[in-house]
Amino acid sequence: MARSVLKTKFISHGTLGSKDLEATRRFYEEFLGLEVVRTSPVSLMIRLGGNHVYAVVYTKKKERMPRVYHNGLDVDSDAEVDDAWRACTEQAEKWGLHDIDKPSARHGTYSFLFWDADDNAWEILSNPKGGYTWIFEQGDLEGRGHFERGFRHKRPDAKKETA
Repeated sequence: MARSVLKTKFISHGTLGSKDLEATRRFYEEFLGLEVVRTSPVSLMIRLGGNHVYAVVYTKKKERMPRVYHNGLDVDSDAEVDDAWRACTEQAEKWGLHDIDKPSARHGTYSFLFWDADDNAWEILSNPKGGYTWIFEQGDLEGRGHFERGFRHKRPDAKKETA
């Protein structure tokens, strides 16, 4: 790794907006399965499976998150992606979910995207343990990179999945 000007050690957090913290907390806990704590009258902190957290801040004029800035939640298999998609479509009205894509193979995984009631974008994807860390093992990519057809066969769990 190249030497950097700043001596940073860890990406500790990101930030999401919420139009209604109580409804958002219920959605995160009951639907997404995230761990949630209240950090102030206008904020929450969430995490899942690791030390990286998101601050969730009440925002009066929350804008729709563009697709490219989505948040990924990993599951163990393609079948679990399909199950999650069915749950999203079946419970869309209850949770305010919208613009739910159909699952497909993309950038080395199988996934779909949707937007929640706060207009935050989420991707549910099948990934090996450790998420996208396997891509770092590939080093710098050339050509179409992780968009290359067949890229998924380079995953450490490639023999388990077929999509």
